[in-house]
Amino acid sequence: MSDLKWWETAVIYQIYPRSYQDSNGDGIGDLKGITSRLEYIAGLGVDAIWISPFFMSPQRDFGYDISNYCDINPEYGTLADFDEMISKIHDLGMKLMIDIVPAHCSDLHPWFEESRQSRDNPKADWFHWVDPNPDGTVPNNWLSFFGGQAWSWEPRRQQYYLHNFLSEQPNLNHANPEVREALNQVARFWFDRGVDGFRLDAVHTINGDQAPYLDNTANPDFVPGNLPQQQQPFFRQLHDVAQLNQPAIQTFSENYRKIADAYNGDRFLMGEVDGDKGRAMEVSKTFTDTGRLHATYNFDLLTWGGLSVDGLRDAINNAVDVFNGSGRLCFAFSNHDVPRSATRQLAALALGPDQGDAMQLLLLKLETCLIGSSCVYQGEELGLEDVTDIPVEQMQDPWGVKFAPAFLGRDTCRTPMVWEKSNQHGGFSTAESTWLPVSSQHLKRAGLDMAQTDGSIYQQFAQFLAWRKNQPAIMNANTMSTVSGDARTLVFDRISDAQTLRCTFDFDTLTASFEEI
Repeated sequence: MSDLKWWETAVIYQIYPRSYQDSNGDGIGDLKGITSRLEYIAGLGVDAIWISPFFMSPQRDFGYDISNYCDINPEYGTLADFDEMISKIHDLGMKLMIDIVPAHCSDLHPWFEESRQSRDNPKADWFHWVDPNPDGTVPNNWLSFFGGQAWSWEPRRQQYYLHNFLSEQPNLNHANPEVREALNQVARFWFDRGVDGFRLDAVHTINGDQAPYLDNTANPDFVPGNLPQQQQPFFRQLHDVAQLNQPAIQTFSENYRKIADAYNGDRFLMGEVDGDKGRAMEVSKTFTDTGRLHATYNFDLLTWGGLSVDGLRDAINNAVDVFNGSGRLCFAFSNHDVPRSATRQLAALALGPDQGDAMQLLLLKLETCLIGSSCVYQGEELGLEDVTDIPVEQMQDPWGVKFAPAFLGRDTCRTPMVWEKSNQHGGFSTAESTWLPVSSQHLKRAGLDMAQTDGSIYQQFAQFLAWRKNQPAIMNANTMSTVSGDARTLVFDRISDAQTLRCTFDFDTLTASFEEI
């Protein structure tokens, strides 16, 4: 038996609830829909499910703009639906993680609606309110991830407020102990309902009132490119000196860790963090120091343009150099914010379209053989490709809407799951239309169909995860060698007291092999 906690080796399945399964015919996925598909997920053999936000929200950023942290947005269901869902998840032997957004809320949250009214109300300093410069301009040069300034004007207060993302997502002031306690109560609310862990969104963007608000400095390594990340002024700056990765984050993390540990020491905290170029592992180490987060969510395999074999080796070795011997890191190749790996990595690895399925299975095996935990995004187990033919008038992502048609945003990886090729909308919904169009190219990979198809990615990955559970080198320790191999091969050893397992991933033959040595 392993002495490791469940999260130190967990394979976590990420659900984007709006696009998983619609149970009531409104064209939008919901909690009852998720509940109806839990056997499909359990059949893979994953250890936990992570569900992106389903809280009360005006949906400007599709749930990452929360107006009530302790209730369910009606289009997703009710708290009773949530309770039914988590009960079934646990009955099936899986854990549940949910997405908490601690850095910002919706501008329609009652906290902000009160705060913006005046400078002397009870919530007056729950957000970052800063006077204009003498000439009326913004307080400093900080920019939003989504383009434009990170400051918006509130005429009632005659002040600017901070938002690292949309203007409808004001940043909370974590220097205020009342703000911290309000978020502590959120953690207790969901832990009391049985939630096993949190994926903490954009933790690196938490800010405390830090007047004077210093300017960011110029990024000397910035190179203009074709993608919006490179075109936007945001990436012309270095942010860790002033705007991001500030000390208030660790106060938040330490508070949440104390709360998690009070629940029998079995609740998991995984933070989404990032840092200026080359600093991601350093930042992650700080965030997971003793008494802080259990793990961080690693972006290094999520590079927008994909990674070559050498790039994969470097990214993994950078993580191993810092985290070898621990489960303090979570790897992922896809999520709700980047193009799907079946498309992104196919190009980066210089493979042909007929090699997509074999490549996708190889990547799934690779990430679940690395130290720590791993996240599989819905549809990766089917080899779903990015959807690039969404009509501009049907796009939903505010980032994509702003830049289309040059850039399609994140809708391309968020289209609804398909379940049965023969059913309307692939079995996702009985509605006349769905919130994003169902991709016709996905129908040949419908989930329930593939779960019953011999040799499908789903079946082969399920078989692999069953084999993985019986490997002491993977399940009983988090130690691995440096990754070696040639230009098309990754080779490393997973090591425990009971077993040394040599893992070889060949990107020419697109096969993985394992040998006890």
